[in-house]
Amino acid sequence: MAGGDVNGSLSGTWTWMAALAIICIAGGFLALINPFGATIFAVTLAGWVFLIQGVIQLVHAVRVRDWPGFIWSLGLGVLSLLVGFVLVADPLAGAIPLTLIVAVLFLATGVAKTMFALSLKPATGWVWVLASGLISAAIGIMILAGLPSTATTILGLLLGIELVSNGVLFLFVALGMRKLGDMR
Repeated sequence: MAGGDVNGSLSGTWTWMAALAIICIAGGFLALINPFGATIFAVTLAGWVFLIQGVIQLVHAVRVRDWPGFIWSLGLGVLSLLVGFVLVADPLAGAIPLTLIVAVLFLATGVAKTMFALSLKPATGWVWVLASGLISAAIGIMILAGLPSTATTILGLLLGIELVSNGVLFLFVALGMRKLGDMR
């Protein structure tokens, strides 16, 4: 496909990207306004994903009963169903382990980025990588220190920040796609 055809195709769809941007930004602000509600929504959604995954895993296991990995497939299906059921039945209680996982991920990525920054030293920009690592580690420590109370809002806040961030990204991409159409 020639470059002009790609540009025309992209510029013709910029409104869809702009609509996605608006939805993300609006959803992000709603999550930031009500982080508790967003946390409950996120945990419940995760629960439904685990339930669906569990059903699919169990169906798979039943269909491959002669396979040596049958018991593992069956076990994973049952485990996914249990996790999903717990998250859907009591999303507030489910928010605590999910928040713990998020905190550990922030802490681990913070440590990894800090070590990476130190390995980059004295290259230009290593300090920014170090700052990012220290910030990530600090966020992880703050979430851990605030458990269990941070579990009621942190997932919703992170969801809101992510949605707004993605919305701004999509908006800039949409505007760039529109500009491609203007250049034709």
